Order: sequence, then C-alpha cells, then structure tokens
Amino acid sequence: MSDWWKNAIGYQIYPRSFKDSNGDGIGDIKGIIEKLPYLEWLGVDFIWLNPIYASPNFDNGYDISDFRAVQPEFGTMADFKELLKKAHEKNIRIIMDLVINHTSNQHPWFIEAAKSKESPYRDYYLWENATKEKMPNEWQSFFGGSTWTYHDLTEQAYFHVFAPEQPDLNWKNPQMRAEIKEMIQWWLDLGIDGFRLDAISHIQKAPWDFPISTNPWAPFMNVTGIEAYMTELKEIFDRYPIMTVGEASGVSSREAVDWTSEDGFLNMIFELEHNVRKGELGSERIDPLEMKKVLFRWQKDLDQKGWNALYVENHDNPRIVSILGDESEKSAKAIATMYILLKGTPFIYQGQEIGMTNYSFTSINQIDAKDTHHYYQTLLDQGYSSKQALKIATDWTRDHARTPMQWESDSSAGFSTGKPWMPINPNTKGLNVARQKESSASVLRYYRQLIQLRKTNSVFVEGSFDELLVDSPQVFAYLRTEKNRQVFVIVNMGAEEVTVKLPETMIAQVWQILIRNNESLMVKEQMQLEPFDAAAFETQLIEEKYKKEKQ
Repeated sequence: MSDWWKNAIGYQIYPRSFKDSNGDGIGDIKGIIEKLPYLEWLGVDFIWLNPIYASPNFDNGYDISDFRAVQPEFGTMADFKELLKKAHEKNIRIIMDLVINHTSNQHPWFIEAAKSKESPYRDYYLWENATKEKMPNEWQSFFGGSTWTYHDLTEQAYFHVFAPEQPDLNWKNPQMRAEIKEMIQWWLDLGIDGFRLDAISHIQKAPWDFPISTNPWAPFMNVTGIEAYMTELKEIFDRYPIMTVGEASGVSSREAVDWTSEDGFLNMIFELEHNVRKGELGSERIDPLEMKKVLFRWQKDLDQKGWNALYVENHDNPRIVSILGDESEKSAKAIATMYILLKGTPFIYQGQEIGMTNYSFTSINQIDAKDTHHYYQTLLDQGYSSKQALKIATDWTRDHARTPMQWESDSSAGFSTGKPWMPINPNTKGLNVARQKESSASVLRYYRQLIQLRKTNSVFVEGSFDELLVDSPQVFAYLRTEKNRQVFVIVNMGAEEVTVKLPETMIAQVWQILIRNNESLMVKEQMQLEPFDAAAFETQLIEEKYKKEKQ
C-alpha cells in the first residue's frame, strides 16, 4: 500500500556508534548488516540511517563532500547495496538522511565557487559583499556566532546557518536545484525507501535586511516562498512508493496539517517543540506538563488530516530516561507506553529500547560535538569555573546519544574489538541487549511487546485521539477510538504517587488489559498511580453509547 509507513515502526541508527565490524572503533555498514536479525526480532519495519556519505566529518556526516559516495570509515557502496538487499530480504526498509540545505566546504561545488566571483558554481551558494569588520547583517547561526564567514580571496562573505564548514546552498539557483533533484532520483533508483530531510525548513531565507526581534532564527525558519521548492521535491517523491519525514523547525502544528496531508509536501515531520526544559543550568529536565501540552496539541491538530512522526530520542538529544524518567526500567517502560500508542509513526533511537542512559562526562576532551565545545568555551569566558562549565555544557549535549550501543556486558559493550571512538557507559555491565533479551521483564521485551501490540491493532493507526485528565501536571491520559473499539492509555510521568478520577462514562465499560508495567493497575473511578505507572486497556463501547456518539 502506498501509505505503508502509517503502520510501521522506525528505528534510527547512528552508524558511527551502532556496531563496529572491523575493530577500528567506529561503527560501520557491515556492523549494521550483522545486527539485522536483531532488528527483525524486535519488530522494526524500517531503518533511518544518519548520514553515511563522504564527509570531512566536521559535523559527523552532516557536512557532505560527495552526495553519491560512502564515507570510507563506514565501508563501500558495495557494502551499502548489500545492506539494502539483506534488509529488504527481511522486509526492513531503508530511509536515508537527505542533507540539502548545505554542503561541506570541501564539496567540489564550494571549492570551485570559492576560487572566483566568476566561477560557474559561485551562485550555488549565498555570497554578499562584506569586510572583515562588517558582515552583511547581524544574523546568528545555530552553532553560535555570525551566519557569515568572510572570504579573503574574493572579498565577500558566504552564508551558513550552521558552522562555517557547512555553507548553505542557494535554492534560488535553478541549476543547483536540478543537480540536487538528479542526486535524489539517483538514490531512489538505487532502491532506497525514502528520506529524512535534514534541516529542510531552512532552505528559504528572508531578505538580508529582515529585522530580528525575539527569535534569532526566524529569518531562516519556514520562510514564505519555501512552498515552491517543497513542491518541486514532492514531484520527485510522488513517483516512488517511499516515505518522507522532514526535520522542519518553525513549522507549527497547524501548518503541519498542510505539510503532511495527502496533498502535502511530505508524509510527516518531526516537531522540535516538546523537549521543554526546566530547572537550573546544568541540571535541567523535561517539564512533563509542558511536554504533554505540545505532544497532545500536535495530536489534536493532526487528528483528522495530516500525520505525526513520534519520537522521544534522537542523535541530537540526551537520553530520555535521564531527562524525563529516573533511569529505572519502569520509567523507560512508562515513556515507551506514553508515546508509541499515540497517532503517528513511532521512531525508536538505538539503545532507547534497552533504556540507555546519559554518560557522566568528566572532561571536555571526552566530548566530540563542536557546539558543546563552543558552549563550554563561552561559559569559561563568562567566568564559570571549568567544573561548572563542564556540568552546564554537557548537561544537554548531543553526545549523550552518541556513546556506543550497549550490546554485551564486557568493557567494550560488544561494540568493537578496538578502542571505541567515544567512551562506553560503564553501566553496560548490567544494561545491555544480551542480558535484556534473556529477561521476560526487561525494557527490551516490553518494547517488543508494545511494537507487536501497535502493529496488530488498527485502532492505533486509524483511531481518533481524545485527551483525558487535561489539568494533571504529570499524568498523560488519552483515548484512541476506532468505530466501537476504544483503547485507554494512562501514564504517570512523575516521580510522585498521584490519584486521578476517571469520567463516569469510562467506569461503565468493561476494560481488558493490553499492556502494563505494574500488575496491580486496573481501570476504576479513583486510580492511584505509583511513580511511572503505565498501562493500556481496551473495551468494546456499549452499543447505545457508540450510536449516540456517531450521531
């Protein structure tokens, strides 16, 4: 079916940290092939691969120097074709990261563009007159500092919303767009099953004189005019039975309806709003109530039209059990229950399914992420001690998600026979795939059960969404309803006990347990929830009530 992705479970792989097959300390494509049986056992339908393209690796592959080549440390194009073939044999699809907002400054296009103002590739990027002292405007990049870098040879500055090593492409240039579209078709013709479009909402920029008020990134977030470029991309995507998901910051939940409806640009987008932080610098956590408000607003706005991409972890965020849970198995199960049964396509990030936790960094030298190093230095410049700066800078660093996958209990976590490129969390001794696969009560087994539950019950795909217990600051409760079948999901996302009162209409129903992380949980008028209790129940709606609701 054309919308196969609606009933699919995605699994995000950060190749560098997933599985190393050759002992060089860096995960690779053959390592992924080796673990395909595990992903099949888990119940995964598709893999989203973070970039494996040729890259100088300033931003771990998001600075691409050749769109059609594989980074040698990950393997060869032959390895990738073998992965594609073997994954497809197991009915697992492959989704690639599509990075088309920018390239590496080592891409042949930019190397040629930087040689002269007359270069045929000059207009593939965004250049403006400038001096070392005065940039074309005051805009700030996501990585800190100006969005402009001065170029001595041609006495102009080029534009970049990320690092200077990642110059932005000029989407106004039809020749550049033609080459990008040709590259996209090349990958699709190779047989891949879709794309996750990186930073896609940034491809259109506001006029250079756009004034910044509250949001420093407003000039390049979902700017009017982007629709024309997205329509061109959609024309290619529509020719193939693929899935597309966009990283689209700046696209509101209401705008997402148009982006992801049947005639929208993409099948779904990742919203970037729900990780609402609270607490002191250096010990911030996610605010459960604010997270609930965002997630449920997206559910409501896209309930009838459009589609959600559901996630709680990825390669850019800390581990969810450390910033929302309490690092217990129970809290990991609660978080999984809360989001996997919502309406949308669930994504699981590698290691999330065993409850991997944040790493306790003791030195800035253990950190790879450039933005964390920049933040650390900024804090030192502001007068913080090195100990304070390290605590604050590493609290929310993306490197928490990039420590190697914990397969085994040995010191190398079964990840590599060599020295891993990043430190391994010492808790791998007790927290690993091998151990959890053997335990029927493990987080891993719970995820597997949830995945099967979701894939075998159409109510989770087709069912409507209704929020319950709106005013509770820590309880996530909702109904999924399809025809006369209803599922009730309730999760205490707090570390304190709480008692909630359910509507009388629900008590009249006979509820059967689908899944729970506390054997004593039952549906009753006054439900007492222990910390991180979670459950899903189902019922057949009483016929009279069902008819009344439909009228």
